[in-house]
Amino acid sequence: MSKRLSGKTAFCTAAGAGIGRATALAFAREGAHVIATDIDEKAIADLK
Repeated sequence: MSKRLSGKTAFCTAAGAGIGRATALAFAREGAHVIATDIDEKAIADLK
């Protein structure tokens, strides 16, 4: 897979589950530095 977003930063809200989580993971796979937030602290900790 290409690293099209290498050197870029993505800020994802509601990243603990669902579409937000999938988006954060997709950005990370593409090489972006991801800042992920969610009201559920455990869900964000599990995202790492």
